[in-house]
Amino acid sequence: MSGMVRIRTRPATRPALRRPAPQQLNNRGPQRERHEPDYLLMLSIIALSALGLLMVYSSSGVDSLIRNGDPFALAGPQAVWGVLGVVTMVLIMRTDYRYLRLISVAGFLIALALLVIVMLPPIGPLRPVEVGGSTRWLKIGPLPQMHPAEFAKLALVVYLAHWLTRKGSQIKSFRDGFLAFMLIVGPPLALVMIEPDLGTTGVLAMAAVTMFFVAGGSILQLAAMAPIGVAALAFYVTSSQYQLARVKAFIDPWADPQGIGFHTVQGLLAMGMGGPFGIGLGEGRQPGALHLPAAQNDFVFALVAQELGFVGGIAVIACYLLLAYRGIRIALSAPDTFGALLAIGITGWLTFQAFINIAVVVVLLPVTGITLPFVSAGGTSLLVSFAAVGILLSISRETLPRGTFNDADSDRRGWHRRPRLSGAGRRAQPARAGA
Repeated sequence: MSGMVRIRTRPATRPALRRPAPQQLNNRGPQRERHEPDYLLMLSIIALSALGLLMVYSSSGVDSLIRNGDPFALAGPQAVWGVLGVVTMVLIMRTDYRYLRLISVAGFLIALALLVIVMLPPIGPLRPVEVGGSTRWLKIGPLPQMHPAEFAKLALVVYLAHWLTRKGSQIKSFRDGFLAFMLIVGPPLALVMIEPDLGTTGVLAMAAVTMFFVAGGSILQLAAMAPIGVAALAFYVTSSQYQLARVKAFIDPWADPQGIGFHTVQGLLAMGMGGPFGIGLGEGRQPGALHLPAAQNDFVFALVAQELGFVGGIAVIACYLLLAYRGIRIALSAPDTFGALLAIGITGWLTFQAFINIAVVVVLLPVTGITLPFVSAGGTSLLVSFAAVGILLSISRETLPRGTFNDADSDRRGWHRRPRLSGAGRRAQPARAGA
């Protein structure tokens, strides 16, 4: 129609896409908004460490005063190590745990080198130290003596988490999975066993096998590991008089209560004295009281049960159960496979070690000489354990606050034993805004 005016509209233009700033680019895998760390986990660790410091002072204060004139001769250094451990935990907690992948191989090789050096004669400032018939300690110049096996625990867990993540579905194969895993785990286990340190060997083996199974290892592979482990353990125990005496003491400690069964018998008597609420702090180590050997490290749980009673022992076990529970929840809701495996490895290591120590005291296992994490005296053990918890807390800062099995990360396709890379059908995780 001639009277109508045609209006021409311009097509809508798309807004120009802006290239993100370099600092906004993130190539470190799926991440979530960082939030506060797991305070329940932190609370359980602080409670165990405070109790440990109290027990170390209670077990050594009187003896140190009589021998050295200083009741804090052992508790003082333990407090210093505790402060260093807390600082280390906080620093690691504030650091992205993914950077551990960059040093995982170097850390594993250094740990192996330290385990080898502790078996050799003194080399310059490096001097192995024998304690109780076992060469487990290393003195480096003026530094305090250290326990290389403690560093080996953390180094093995970090490297295995990196290696298992990289292997992915190849874990199920014989050559790239089972055989490669045995070649990685075998050297540190053999070196720790030679020290001899059967308890730490067991902790390393159980933590490593747990990580392997969670990463996708099959039941058949685990079944193949069982006879190898049993055969190695049987050969090791029967060929070592040191370990054979401990097995005999476990079977019948009352056959020689003043000899090989002394530690076991005294530990049982100490726990029996405690009753429901204990005999009181410091009363277990008074002159003339029951003598409990290794009360500040290997048998510290017996001292807890003696002075704080059944209630105190149950409280300690509850703290470790809380540690295990929170660690598993952190692993289930970790933002990537590396974080999940790392959390499982650290949680397994600390809880396995705790319950092996407690099982020794209550005569469910032979004496192994392994410490109770965060409670027993020992600077290296305390520092490394705090560092491991710092890694757990770093992972927990990127998990969903109410994580469950439904919150599995994007590269695992929900809760599945085998790690998988992210696919096109998965919901993208939001990028972290800032540390």
